[in-house]
Amino acid sequence: MGTSASRRRFVAGAGAVAAWSLARPAFAQGKPEIGEIVIAPQFGLAYLPLHVMKSQKLVEAQLARNGLPNTKVSWAQTTGGAAANEALISGNMHVVSGGVGPLLTIWDKTKGNADVRGIGCFDATALYLNTINPAVKTLKDFTDKDRIAMPAVKISIQAVTLQIACEKEFGAGQQNKLDHLTVSMSHPDATAAMLSGRSEITGHFTSPPFQFQQLEDQRVRRVVSSFEALDGPATFNSAFTTSKFRNDNPRSYKAVFDALVQAHDFIQKNREDAIKIYIEEEKSKLAPAFIAKMMASPDLKHTIVPLNTMKYAAFMHKVGSLKNKAESWKDYYFPDVHDVKGS
Repeated sequence: MGTSASRRRFVAGAGAVAAWSLARPAFAQGKPEIGEIVIAPQFGLAYLPLHVMKSQKLVEAQLARNGLPNTKVSWAQTTGGAAANEALISGNMHVVSGGVGPLLTIWDKTKGNADVRGIGCFDATALYLNTINPAVKTLKDFTDKDRIAMPAVKISIQAVTLQIACEKEFGAGQQNKLDHLTVSMSHPDATAAMLSGRSEITGHFTSPPFQFQQLEDQRVRRVVSSFEALDGPATFNSAFTTSKFRNDNPRSYKAVFDALVQAHDFIQKNREDAIKIYIEEEKSKLAPAFIAKMMASPDLKHTIVPLNTMKYAAFMHKVGSLKNKAESWKDYYFPDVHDVKGS
C-alpha cells in the first residue's frame, strides 16, 4: 500500500472510532468510582493527543457527561517506559503512556493478574537513530567507543527497534549486537549530550521533535529509522492501563478513551491550535512553522490505530523477551479500539 493510501486508512480508522465512540449514550449515575485519575504523558510530539486532552480538559468534560463531574484529573510526567510501567503497577498512576515495547513488556508480565493492555495509540512515527560520529554510516560502523542513548535500555521501543534492525543488518541471532553500547537517558538530556560533542553519547535513538532538531545540525546524520527496520509505518506510542482500573471504573475509563478519540479529531481539524498547545504544554522554543513541518512529514502521523505492532510482538516473543505469544494485536489492546483496522 502506498504512503498516501496508508495515511487515508489511518485517518479513516480513527474517524470510525470517533463516530462510534461519541455516538454512545452517556452513563447514568451509578456506584462511586475513583475520585482522581492520574494520567502520565512523556516528552515529545508523539504525545500531542495527551497534551490536547489536558489543555482542552477533554477528560473532565467526558467525566461530567458520564455522571462523574467531581472526579479530579491530574497529570504527572514520566521520562520513559520503565518508569511509566513501575508507576502504573504501583498504583501511583492510572493511565500511562509509552512505546509498543513497554506496552508489550507489561502486558506479558501482568497477564493473568493486573492484565495491562493498551487503550489506544497516539501515532505512527518513524523513530530515527541519529549519530554525530562522522565515521558511522551504518550500524556496522559503531564501535566500543560509541554510546547510543535511548529512553530505556532493553524494553523501550527504541531498544527493541534497534534489535530488529541489528538482526536485519548482522544476520539471524545477532539482535543483541549493539546492546552493550546502549544507555538509558531522557530525550532532552540525550540530545544535549550528543550535540555537545563532549560526551560519550555519539548516537541517539530518539523521536520527534528531537530527531528533527538534531538533523538541523550538519554534523548529525540518520543511520536507520523504525519504518525501515519494520518495512512500513508502525505505532510508536500508546496509552495503557490495568484491567482493574477499567473494570472498577467503567465510566472513568470510557471518559479517558472518548477524550483520546476527541483529541485525535481535534488534531486533524485544528492543526494550528494543536501546535500552540504542544508549545505551551512542553514549554517548547521551537517555531510553529518547524513543528508544522514535522507534522506534515510522512514519518509522523497522529492516529489511534495500532499499526505493525504484531511485528514487535512476534520478534520479542521469538527472542525470549515475551513469555506469552500474542495471536493478534487485540490481545494487548482493550476491546474499545478493536473495531479499527489495526495490525
